Amino acid sequence: MLGVPLDMEDKFTGWVRGVLENMHDVELRKRSRLAIIEYFLAQVEDRKKNPRENDLISELMNTEVDGKKVPIEYVLGVCNLMLVAGIDTTWSAIGSVMWHMAQHPEHRKQLRENDDLWPTAIEELLRVYAPVTMARIVDRDTEFQGCPMKAGDRVLMAFPAANRDPRQFENPDEVILDREHNRHVAFGSGIHRCAGSNLARLEVRVALQTWLARIPEFELVDPATVTWAGGQVHGPRSCMVKF
Repeated sequence: MLGVPLDMEDKFTGWVRGVLENMHDVELRKRSRLAIIEYFLAQVEDRKKNPRENDLISELMNTEVDGKKVPIEYVLGVCNLMLVAGIDTTWSAIGSVMWHMAQHPEHRKQLRENDDLWPTAIEELLRVYAPVTMARIVDRDTEFQGCPMKAGDRVLMAFPAANRDPRQFENPDEVILDREHNRHVAFGSGIHRCAGSNLARLEVRVALQTWLARIPEFELVDPATVTWAGGQVHGPRSCMVKF
């Protein structure tokens, strides 16, 4: 979609993990973010010299608003969003779902035997294993439940916690694959709601359906050895299974 070489996959992965999974290493986050911006800036400059068609970067560069081409900052911002939001979040969600399924043969059986269950099942798994915690910027000095916040502070919004609010969800810590009322916020809300939510749903569903069709029975090798990522995106990073 972006029109960049497939062999950049490992570098992209490293940069994205550097940005999202190292909350306490400010310098690494800065270097990773700068590497992403510099890479896409070089891609933009290359397309100025060698125009091409049918890729997102070129489309963005040619986009006009009120008769004027959008600024380069916009192009770089969208490219950055596509890369950062499109890698870690999806594999973290898929990893968490696989971790769950490895421990719940009854849920695997339900999905294999009832195709109509898939839509609600995917929503329920996204609710329980929402991978993203997003930051918001405080616009004025305020205090919330005894916690002072100043204008300009960044506050992490714990979407996964909201998805387990007992005032909104009956038996919130239980995975109920046919849950009917499920207004979760795994993809955020309002003007910042995830633009790729439908693609993410599809990716999780295809990954799980394909796996279960080929490997219906599997389990964790050792639950104690599963490692998890910290930071803005939560999900397993090492999850060994046997089948």
